[in-house]
Amino acid sequence: MSEYNSSFSIREWNENDRPREKLLVKGKNSLSDSELIAILIGSGNRDESAVALSKRILASVDHQINSLGKLSIKQLMSFKGIGEAKAISIIAGLELGRRRKEEGVPSIPKITRSKDVFDVLSPHIGDLEHEEFWVLYLNNSNKILQKKQISIGGKTGTLVDPRIVFRYALEFNATAIILTHNHPSGSLTPSSSDKLLTQKLKQAGLSLEIKLLDHLIITEKEYFSFADEAIL
Repeated sequence: MSEYNSSFSIREWNENDRPREKLLVKGKNSLSDSELIAILIGSGNRDESAVALSKRILASVDHQINSLGKLSIKQLMSFKGIGEAKAISIIAGLELGRRRKEEGVPSIPKITRSKDVFDVLSPHIGDLEHEEFWVLYLNNSNKILQKKQISIGGKTGTLVDPRIVFRYALEFNATAIILTHNHPSGSLTPSSSDKLLTQKLKQAGLSLEIKLLDHLIITEKEYFSFADEAIL
Protein backbone atom coordinates (compact mmCIF):
# COMPACT_ATOMS: atom_id res chain seq x y z
CA MET A 1 0.00 0.00 0.00
CA SER A 2 1.36 3.43 -0.91
CA GLU A 3 2.62 5.61 1.91
CA TYR A 4 0.55 8.44 0.48
CA ASN A 5 -3.12 8.26 -0.33
CA SER A 6 -3.57 9.90 -3.71
CA SER A 7 -7.22 10.56 -2.90
CA PHE A 8 -6.01 13.07 -0.30
CA SER A 9 -6.23 16.29 -2.31
CA ILE A 10 -3.16 18.49 -2.64
CA ARG A 11 -5.48 21.41 -2.03
CA GLU A 12 -5.93 20.17 1.55
CA TRP A 13 -2.20 20.35 2.34
CA ASN A 14 -0.59 23.34 3.99
CA GLU A 15 0.34 25.73 1.17
CA ASN A 16 4.05 25.67 2.03
CA ASP A 17 4.03 21.85 2.03
CA ARG A 18 2.24 21.39 -1.28
CA PRO A 19 5.31 21.49 -3.56
CA ARG A 20 7.18 18.94 -1.43
CA GLU A 21 4.23 16.59 -1.21
CA LYS A 22 3.43 17.06 -4.88
CA LEU A 23 7.00 16.04 -5.76
CA LEU A 24 6.67 12.90 -3.62
CA VAL A 25 3.33 11.90 -5.09
CA LYS A 26 3.57 13.08 -8.69
CA GLY A 27 7.31 13.36 -9.32
CA LYS A 28 9.68 16.27 -9.96
CA ASN A 29 8.48 16.90 -13.51
CA SER A 30 5.03 17.83 -12.24
CA LEU A 31 6.33 20.91 -10.41
CA SER A 32 6.38 24.39 -11.88
CA ASP A 33 9.45 26.61 -11.63
CA SER A 34 7.89 28.55 -8.78
CA GLU A 35 7.10 25.35 -6.88
CA LEU A 36 10.71 24.16 -7.23
CA ILE A 37 11.99 27.49 -5.92
CA ALA A 38 9.44 27.30 -3.09
CA ILE A 39 11.04 24.02 -1.99
CA LEU A 40 14.42 25.77 -1.88
CA ILE A 41 13.19 28.61 0.34
CA GLY A 42 10.88 26.46 2.49
CA SER A 43 8.50 29.18 3.68
CA GLY A 44 7.13 32.52 2.61
CA ASN A 45 6.36 35.57 4.73
CA ARG A 46 3.45 36.75 6.83
CA ASP A 47 1.47 37.83 3.78
CA GLU A 48 2.20 35.13 1.21
CA SER A 49 3.14 31.48 0.89
CA ALA A 50 6.48 30.22 -0.39
CA VAL A 51 4.87 29.51 -3.76
CA ALA A 52 3.37 33.01 -4.01
CA LEU A 53 6.69 34.57 -3.03
CA SER A 54 8.50 32.42 -5.60
CA LYS A 55 6.05 33.50 -8.29
CA ARG A 56 6.72 37.13 -7.44
CA ILE A 57 10.49 36.63 -7.61
CA LEU A 58 10.18 34.87 -10.97
CA ALA A 59 7.90 37.60 -12.32
CA SER A 60 10.61 40.16 -11.55
CA VAL A 61 12.92 38.42 -14.05
CA ASP A 62 10.19 37.72 -16.64
CA HIS A 63 10.08 34.08 -15.53
CA GLN A 64 13.57 33.45 -16.92
CA ILE A 65 15.55 30.97 -14.77
CA ASN A 66 18.74 32.16 -16.48
CA SER A 67 18.07 35.72 -15.33
CA LEU A 68 17.20 34.54 -11.84
CA GLY A 69 20.59 32.83 -11.64
CA LYS A 70 22.28 36.20 -12.22
CA LEU A 71 20.69 37.90 -9.19
CA SER A 72 23.00 38.60 -6.28
CA ILE A 73 22.31 37.76 -2.64
CA LYS A 74 21.57 41.44 -2.01
CA GLN A 75 19.07 41.59 -4.89
CA LEU A 76 17.26 38.46 -3.68
CA MET A 77 17.13 39.83 -0.14
CA SER A 78 15.19 42.85 -1.42
CA PHE A 79 12.11 40.58 -1.54
CA LYS A 80 10.16 40.48 1.70
CA GLY A 81 10.57 37.02 3.23
CA ILE A 82 13.96 36.32 1.64
CA GLY A 83 16.77 36.55 4.16
CA GLU A 84 20.40 35.73 3.62
CA ALA A 85 19.95 31.99 4.22
CA LYS A 86 17.11 31.70 1.69
CA ALA A 87 18.97 33.81 -0.87
CA ILE A 88 21.99 31.53 -0.51
CA SER A 89 19.75 28.46 -0.94
CA ILE A 90 18.36 29.84 -4.21
CA ILE A 91 21.80 30.70 -5.56
CA ALA A 92 23.24 27.33 -4.52
CA GLY A 93 20.35 25.43 -6.12
CA LEU A 94 20.66 27.30 -9.41
CA GLU A 95 24.45 26.91 -9.42
CA LEU A 96 24.05 23.14 -9.08
CA GLY A 97 21.73 23.22 -12.07
CA ARG A 98 24.29 25.21 -14.06
CA ARG A 99 27.05 22.75 -13.17
CA ARG A 100 24.85 19.81 -14.14
CA LYS A 101 24.29 21.44 -17.53
CA GLU A 102 28.02 22.01 -17.84
CA GLU A 103 28.73 18.33 -17.23
CA GLY A 104 26.43 17.52 -20.13
CA VAL A 105 28.57 19.49 -22.57
CA PRO A 106 30.43 17.04 -24.81
CA SER A 107 34.14 16.85 -24.15
CA ILE A 108 36.17 18.65 -26.80
CA PRO A 109 39.72 17.34 -26.41
CA LYS A 110 41.01 19.07 -29.54
CA ILE A 111 40.40 22.60 -30.79
CA THR A 112 39.74 22.76 -34.53
CA ARG A 113 37.75 26.01 -34.81
CA SER A 114 36.68 29.02 -32.77
CA LYS A 115 33.27 27.45 -32.06
CA ASP A 116 35.05 24.70 -30.10
CA VAL A 117 36.51 27.34 -27.79
CA PHE A 118 33.08 28.90 -27.29
CA ASP A 119 31.57 25.51 -26.46
CA VAL A 120 34.27 24.81 -23.87
CA LEU A 121 34.20 28.15 -22.06
CA SER A 122 30.70 29.54 -22.55
CA PRO A 123 29.36 27.46 -19.61
CA HIS A 124 31.98 29.09 -17.39
CA ILE A 125 31.76 32.75 -18.38
CA GLY A 126 28.94 33.26 -20.88
CA ASP A 127 26.28 34.52 -18.48
CA LEU A 128 28.38 36.21 -15.79
CA GLU A 129 27.60 39.74 -14.59
CA HIS A 130 31.31 40.53 -14.24
CA GLU A 131 34.32 40.02 -16.50
CA GLU A 132 36.61 37.03 -16.22
CA PHE A 133 39.69 36.22 -18.30
CA TRP A 134 40.46 32.57 -19.09
CA VAL A 135 43.15 30.88 -21.15
CA LEU A 136 43.13 27.53 -22.93
CA TYR A 137 46.54 25.87 -22.93
CA LEU A 138 47.20 23.54 -25.88
CA ASN A 139 49.85 21.11 -27.09
CA ASN A 140 51.27 20.71 -30.60
CA SER A 141 48.12 18.90 -31.74
CA ASN A 142 45.84 21.65 -30.37
CA LYS A 143 44.60 19.30 -27.68
CA ILE A 144 43.54 21.02 -24.47
CA LEU A 145 46.03 20.54 -21.67
CA GLN A 146 44.32 22.89 -19.21
CA LYS A 147 41.77 25.69 -19.05
CA LYS A 148 42.63 28.32 -16.47
CA GLN A 149 40.95 31.36 -14.97
CA ILE A 150 43.55 34.14 -14.96
CA SER A 151 41.66 37.07 -13.50
CA ILE A 152 38.29 38.33 -12.26
CA GLY A 153 37.15 41.92 -12.71
CA GLY A 154 34.07 44.11 -12.63
CA LYS A 155 31.36 44.83 -15.17
CA THR A 156 33.63 46.73 -17.54
CA GLY A 157 37.00 45.05 -17.40
CA THR A 158 39.59 42.87 -15.73
CA LEU A 159 43.36 43.23 -15.39
CA VAL A 160 45.58 40.56 -16.93
CA ASP A 161 49.22 40.00 -16.00
CA PRO A 162 51.10 38.44 -18.97
CA ARG A 163 53.59 36.88 -16.54
CA ILE A 164 50.80 34.79 -15.01
CA VAL A 165 49.49 33.74 -18.44
CA PHE A 166 52.89 32.43 -19.54
CA ARG A 167 53.87 31.05 -16.16
CA TYR A 168 51.01 28.58 -16.52
CA ALA A 169 51.96 27.93 -20.15
CA LEU A 170 55.42 26.85 -19.05
CA GLU A 171 54.01 24.86 -16.13
CA PHE A 172 51.65 22.94 -18.43
CA ASN A 173 54.30 22.61 -21.16
CA ALA A 174 51.91 24.29 -23.62
CA THR A 175 53.00 25.23 -27.12
CA ALA A 176 49.94 27.37 -27.90
CA ILE A 177 47.34 29.40 -26.06
CA ILE A 178 43.87 30.80 -26.74
CA LEU A 179 42.68 33.84 -24.81
CA THR A 180 39.05 34.32 -23.79
CA HIS A 181 37.05 36.80 -21.79
CA ASN A 182 33.40 37.71 -21.48
CA HIS A 183 31.54 40.99 -21.98
CA PRO A 184 28.65 41.27 -19.47
CA SER A 185 27.22 44.11 -21.57
CA GLY A 186 26.53 41.64 -24.37
CA SER A 187 28.65 43.63 -26.82
CA LEU A 188 30.90 41.61 -29.10
CA THR A 189 32.99 44.59 -30.20
CA PRO A 190 36.59 44.38 -28.94
CA SER A 191 37.75 47.44 -27.05
CA SER A 192 41.06 49.17 -27.73
CA SER A 193 42.40 47.62 -24.52
CA ASP A 194 41.31 44.17 -25.76
CA LYS A 195 43.31 44.71 -28.95
CA LEU A 196 46.36 46.05 -27.12
CA LEU A 197 46.37 43.14 -24.68
CA THR A 198 46.10 40.65 -27.54
CA GLN A 199 49.10 42.11 -29.31
CA LYS A 200 51.07 42.33 -26.06
CA LEU A 201 50.50 38.65 -25.30
CA LYS A 202 51.16 37.66 -28.91
CA GLN A 203 54.56 39.36 -28.81
CA ALA A 204 55.40 37.89 -25.41
CA GLY A 205 54.53 34.43 -26.69
CA LEU A 206 56.86 34.75 -29.71
CA SER A 207 59.93 35.04 -27.50
CA LEU A 208 58.90 31.89 -25.63
CA GLU A 209 57.86 30.03 -28.81
CA ILE A 210 54.32 29.80 -27.50
CA LYS A 211 51.86 30.70 -30.24
CA LEU A 212 48.74 32.77 -29.64
CA LEU A 213 46.08 31.08 -31.79
CA ASP A 214 43.02 33.22 -31.01
CA HIS A 215 41.27 35.57 -28.61
CA LEU A 216 37.52 35.16 -28.11
CA ILE A 217 35.07 37.61 -26.61
CA ILE A 218 32.20 35.54 -25.25
CA THR A 219 28.62 36.46 -24.37
CA GLU A 220 25.80 34.16 -23.37
CA LYS A 221 24.93 32.98 -26.88
CA GLU A 222 27.52 34.48 -29.23
CA TYR A 223 31.22 35.13 -29.58
CA PHE A 224 33.76 37.22 -31.46
CA SER A 225 36.98 35.60 -32.70
CA PHE A 226 40.06 37.71 -33.41
CA ALA A 227 41.41 34.94 -35.65
CA ASP A 228 38.19 34.58 -37.64
CA GLU A 229 38.12 38.34 -38.23
CA ALA A 230 41.82 38.37 -39.21
CA ILE A 231 42.82 40.97 -36.60
CA LEU A 232 45.10 38.77 -34.52
